[in-house]
Amino acid sequence: MTIRDHNLESVAEVFATFKVKQTAGVDDLTDAHLGKAVILTASYEVGPANDNGILLGKLIDLTLNDGNNGERLATVQIGGVCTLPVSATNPVVGNRVVCGANATVKQAPALAGNDPAGGNIARGTVLAVNGTTDCTILLN
Repeated sequence: MTIRDHNLESVAEVFATFKVKQTAGVDDLTDAHLGKAVILTASYEVGPANDNGILLGKLIDLTLNDGNNGERLATVQIGGVCTLPVSATNPVVGNRVVCGANATVKQAPALAGNDPAGGNIARGTVLAVNGTTDCTILLN
């Protein structure tokens, strides 16, 4: 009996729905953020990833339209395999990531001692890196 080739399609995705963070009555997430990294900003609320933030997942969809401030909900992939845009310092295969600027991810920094209170800020396992464009991550 031979072992079948494994592909990433056999890793189940996990999705969740969140409120969208607002600043001065305007949603912080727009259609331009689709496919990019997001973070938790409050209970059941997400916003665009910021530098050295803790990655929640990938923004998959937003309800309604950009003009519907305060009414939109965000669907976020919080588990499984996904591809996200990268920024410097580019991730390395087998390592973990943190959020970079402009809703990207980057290589997780080395810790200068014990993990901080609440745990390590790094997330995922990098499965592949596409130059300086994007990387494929197992969100775990």
